[in-house]
Amino acid sequence: MTTTKAPRHFLSLRDISEDEANLLLNRGLQMKQQPRDPSFQPLRAKTLAMLFEKASTRTRVSFEVGMAHLGGHALFLAPRDMQLGRGEPIEDSARVLSSMVDAIMVRTHDHQRITIFSANASVPVINGLTNAFHPCQLLADIQTYHEHRGAIAGRRVAFIGDGNNVCNSYINAAALYGFELIIACPPGFEPSVQPTSSATHSVRITSDPKEAARGADLIVTDVWASMGQEDERASRLKAFAGYQVDQRLLALAAPDAIFMHCLPAHRGEEVSADVIDGPQSVVWDQAANRLHAQKALLEFLIA
Repeated sequence: MTTTKAPRHFLSLRDISEDEANLLLNRGLQMKQQPRDPSFQPLRAKTLAMLFEKASTRTRVSFEVGMAHLGGHALFLAPRDMQLGRGEPIEDSARVLSSMVDAIMVRTHDHQRITIFSANASVPVINGLTNAFHPCQLLADIQTYHEHRGAIAGRRVAFIGDGNNVCNSYINAAALYGFELIIACPPGFEPSVQPTSSATHSVRITSDPKEAARGADLIVTDVWASMGQEDERASRLKAFAGYQVDQRLLALAAPDAIFMHCLPAHRGEEVSADVIDGPQSVVWDQAANRLHAQKALLEFLIA
């Protein structure tokens, strides 16, 4: 009698240990720094199915190119291309795809959908974004900070804006990587993940963006109205007035502070053009690092 090992899923940063997080960070840095060797193919003949129920630029390109770099193949699947989009149960789609591919990346609206999917999949399932978490983005963010300023442990991070999926993942990251996190958001837009504090990290929430930015080593923001919230755009613009990351706010941070945004950005709303396009912005390195961080993740989960 043989037993089947349970697949290793990556639905949030809580699915990896501190040691594994550091392993992925170092591997991502190594993959970026070393010249690409066409003979290095740890995922040769492996296939990643990519299910997109939400539009994407960086997630799709980084996973597709990442699989190609590692010798594997990525298969793009949109709802209109699948029976899942015509009402097939998530459980059935998960079982069928698992019998044909080596891993599955899901980018969807409702986190519950990927939870059900992973519970019925027999291969690793990766969260490419849900309404609750965006863990792959954080792997790239931590790598980017490390490249520019060294280890993030003990540093002060300010997240300013909507307490959304990226904010939730920053809360998880604070515990995993050991940094201080101050979240500034309007009342009613707090993150759904409960902030925690310990001897190695602290997380707190304020409604004052100046308080969050003061002395920060890293300032992060995101759009005020995410995909699926277009109907709320007018009310959100009103609610978030005063939460724009501009030069006055950035000036309150540490002198060598850097700015991040997971993109796409709306200049003149959550961030001013002179900040995102200025010398303290590292958003282009941050976007490019999605490829390298996810290559490390794919190798870790599949190879």
